Amino acid sequence: MTKERPHILIVDDEQSNLEIVTEFLSDCHYKISTAADGILAWEILRNSPSAFDVILLDRIMPNMDGMQVLQLIKEHPELKHCPVIFQSALTSQNDILEGLESGAFYYLTKPFEKAMLLSVIKTAVRDRLQHKDIFDNLKQTHKTLGLMKLASFEFKTLEEARSLALLISQVCPEPEKIVMGLTELMINAIEHGNLGISYTEKSNLNARGDWETEINRRLKQDEFAHKYAEVSYTQQNDKQTITIIDQGNGFDWRSYLDFDPARVMDNHGRGIAIANKLCFSQIEYQGLGNIVCAII
Repeated sequence: MTKERPHILIVDDEQSNLEIVTEFLSDCHYKISTAADGILAWEILRNSPSAFDVILLDRIMPNMDGMQVLQLIKEHPELKHCPVIFQSALTSQNDILEGLESGAFYYLTKPFEKAMLLSVIKTAVRDRLQHKDIFDNLKQTHKTLGLMKLASFEFKTLEEARSLALLISQVCPEPEKIVMGLTELMINAIEHGNLGISYTEKSNLNARGDWETEINRRLKQDEFAHKYAEVSYTQQNDKQTITIIDQGNGFDWRSYLDFDPARVMDNHGRGIAIANKLCFSQIEYQGLGNIVCAII
């Protein structure tokens, strides 16, 4: 059976902008739909909430602006996990932070280059498809783990990280929200921690579409083959703590806990902030940064 193409909804009240972005994406394996204003976009999304994989949303529009559409998306049980990429001429730090903290996955400032748009959408589509797989597994899993008070696991690969994140999230309230943040933190332990992939390297790998291939390549090298990460879960009264430890050299986590406008045009770099702001009550880094506790 042929796999369906990722479906992108482009929302902009300027017809010329719709045509430009559609042309930028014409050579990609995407299905494209457009909406000329926020009201029409919301009608399309409300009537077909599971149809889209990424929403490219203009912020400044008459009648219903992008922030209003984003709020409706985040309040909808099916749409709230669909990545929203803002495109806007509002470029101040406050405007960018407002968009990101309201739940936008990315914030592109106009005018943007074709290569940047393609890179950001490629990353968003990849994350969306991975999250869809995770959510499908959540729905299909019936075994209850509610009695679990203490557990510990080791993991090395992306597949193991995603499977364990899925398992552990099921003992938490709002597992669909928890699994997203937990997956981000556990994958970070593999890629940046154990395998030493730098921020710049990941940017380049994402742009080429080689990120997962490079991770699998390094996992087979003697330098990294012995390394593993640990994840443990504890529940005490009404507090749940998930601790992740990798064997890397650590990093300066401080600038990653919040959405940083300096990285807004990058094709990644928001995973820790998403986990901290949107998924857990808080996250705390310890040691050199190779230990992180996610608290619920």
